[in-house]
Amino acid sequence: MSADDVMAFTVQALQEMNYYTDDTGPDSLLGPAGVDLDSLAVSELAMRIEDEYGVTFDDDDIETLAIMTLGEFAAEVAKRAALVAQADGVRG
Repeated sequence: MSADDVMAFTVQALQEMNYYTDDTGPDSLLGPAGVDLDSLAVSELAMRIEDEYGVTFDDDDIETLAIMTLGEFAAEVAKRAALVAQADGVRG
């Protein structure tokens, strides 16, 4: 899975959460200056990502997500998902 896949999933999740995404791209901020996610929405998005990709976010991560761009967020999720897949491969 690539960062582009994560970005597409994230945009779809945002649409399902009733956020306007027509102008949303890799440089769009997730927080107030961009998509305008509040803390509850960031938490919901994180849960959707966790369910889809098997990655986890702690409380500090949730705060950081709001200041990331969509591209940065997608790259971070892709990196974490690759680490999870690698760890699962080692265990399996």
